[in-house]
Amino acid sequence: MRAEPVPVPTPVPAPPTAILPAAGEHGGDGALLAAALGVDPREVLDLSASLNPVAPKLDAILSSHLGAIGRYPNPAAATKALAACLEMDPDLVVLTNGGAEAIALVAAERPLGWVDEPDFSLYRRHLGNLTPGGIRWRSNPHNPSGLLAKTDEHAGVWDEAFWALATGTWTRGDAKRGAVVVGSLTKLFACPGLRVGYVICPDHDLATRIRGRQPAWSLNGLAADALPDILAGARLGEWSEQVAHLRHRLATILREAGFEPEPSNANWLVVHAPDLRTRLARSAISVRDCTSFAMPGYVRIAVPDTAGLERLREALEETQR
Repeated sequence: MRAEPVPVPTPVPAPPTAILPAAGEHGGDGALLAAALGVDPREVLDLSASLNPVAPKLDAILSSHLGAIGRYPNPAAATKALAACLEMDPDLVVLTNGGAEAIALVAAERPLGWVDEPDFSLYRRHLGNLTPGGIRWRSNPHNPSGLLAKTDEHAGVWDEAFWALATGTWTRGDAKRGAVVVGSLTKLFACPGLRVGYVICPDHDLATRIRGRQPAWSLNGLAADALPDILAGARLGEWSEQVAHLRHRLATILREAGFEPEPSNANWLVVHAPDLRTRLARSAISVRDCTSFAMPGYVRIAVPDTAGLERLREALEETQR
């Protein structure tokens, strides 16, 4: 489990709307909210970024691999370790600088794509002009709804950034059926600053072409060196069960506060609450504005750990007084 959280700060007056930071396109607004409130970023409960709330702390592992900073990165061992988890040929797995680079590389190689909106905005950004009838891109679980795709649903590119937390397994296996799969380990291990993503290719030709597009030393040395040890600590089944339990408790808290969350299999809930982002700011809590998904008035709330749930419950009670 994660280390003890920073003590909850004394509630401060919510900043005027004019200085409340604009919602980021991809969440992770905690630092901006901290600056607006004049508090330490560690005092912000950032529920705008949907990270694994029960991921283990990586400080000790990363500290033991700091020597890698003095060497050029070599992703071979890390690629082999991840491929073993995925039960794939290592030659078909490409490690990337986060899921964002994975998406950009695949979109550059297969630029004629289609997205059923709403979905993750980076697909549109890197595909440029969407082409009806082009290769379908699909997040699974769906982002923003959090719902898993049906077993008979098809896509040419699947984004499994949150798959493991929703299912307790590494992948649905679509790469073995001819699809491209992209993913992000930084969601699973709650380390977005480390930047570790991947592409699972259905054939060696595509894997070779994607590696040819990738900048040299794309995966940083610390991540490449530490990843085998990080992966060895994965407990997907346990984490998925814990996230499901915490998600249920989050839904209960929201309903008690008068909100009705949408169904979800992921590590977040979506709720229609037009002013909730502003109301929670006074308690230094950040939630994801869904306007970037063309869903104004909705917010996406990441599943927090037990301490975060209690803090959110208290903040919601405070906003109703």
